[in-house]
Amino acid sequence: MRILSPSKSLLLTITTIAFAHNINAQDQNLTLKQDPKFEQLLNEKRKINTSINTNDTYRIQIFSGKSDEAKKTLSDFKRENSDIDGTIIFSTPNYKVIVGNFKTRIEAERNLAEIKKRYKSVFLLKPGK
Repeated sequence: MRILSPSKSLLLTITTIAFAHNINAQDQNLTLKQDPKFEQLLNEKRKINTSINTNDTYRIQIFSGKSDEAKKTLSDFKRENSDIDGTIIFSTPNYKVIVGNFKTRIEAERNLAEIKKRYKSVFLLKPGK
């Protein structure tokens, strides 16, 4: 590796300082003009979002296993119970079939008793789980 002579080193340092002195990338002020209705819309959205709870319902797991079997189980369940919603969730290494969106535990347990007659490994999932 070649070492710079003191004169070249001094010249390089002075050049670098001169260029660095003239850099003003962050010196500008930005004025944002937005419609007042936009802020009003954001406030409404914030109110709605605080009132939505995604995990406040009881659900029932009716199956845990392979993907093909989970799809078949969900399809059979929906054919028999068209009024109850269902979905498949992947949780390593299994696919789980989760049904229902019950607001109260009593309602969930009534449906659990009926579903147990048809499916063998059924259990209730509490809100927030």
